[in-house]
Amino acid sequence: MKLTLLSVSTVIVLLLAAATPKDDITKELITSKGKTRAYYLYVPSTLKSGTPAPLIVTLHGSNRTGVTLVEKWTSLAKKEGIIVAGPDATDLRGWGSPQDGPDFLRDLVEELKTKYTINPRRVYLFGHSAGATFALQMSLMESQYFAATAVHAGDLRGSDARLIDLAKRKIPLSIQVGDSDQFFPLKSVRETRDALKTAGFNIELTEIPHHDHWYYDSAAKFNQTAWDFLKKFELDSDPYYQKYNWN
Repeated sequence: MKLTLLSVSTVIVLLLAAATPKDDITKELITSKGKTRAYYLYVPSTLKSGTPAPLIVTLHGSNRTGVTLVEKWTSLAKKEGIIVAGPDATDLRGWGSPQDGPDFLRDLVEELKTKYTINPRRVYLFGHSAGATFALQMSLMESQYFAATAVHAGDLRGSDARLIDLAKRKIPLSIQVGDSDQFFPLKSVRETRDALKTAGFNIELTEIPHHDHWYYDSAAKFNQTAWDFLKKFELDSDPYYQKYNWN
């Protein structure tokens, strides 16, 4: 049986369409600790075949979902060839352990590694607000698993500061915060910086003049600053995941 010229052209078009990555954000599901969890994924078409890509896991703010940060990273991710994954917290009002990490974040990263060519030494965290604070916490708990972390509007308060002593590696950290942030005042963020600096961490604090807590309108600028920091770092050896007993 011979294909007509029209049918051959149709087959070629369909094959090309199937082979061409789409620059869309997709909602995906993962099972972690027996529970189905949602996350949003962006895999840019600019990824180079055979070249391991960096991965950024984004942690959203209170009363939002994972897509709200991922969608703000797509332009930069396409330009730089970054895979971005934004999970939903169990309770969208905020993140908590052990339900949201570190095990869940590890499960997400490891599943993505089975599907995409990811550089395991270049897995990063980025968070805003409640997600920023959780990102800092997870970075200290899993300092040998994540290469570096950058956040907008977050700090360590109260007993969270004790996590500094858990870190086996001085993971590089970057915090951006507005000088008029109503939820994360400069005094508290500076105290976080000072505590980390005293402990020997590579900690970068950027204080943004005339800026409050709102991330979204200037996300492109904040994300570029975050990426300029993150891309300088990668693990010296394959990632090591620290297990914790939550009982």
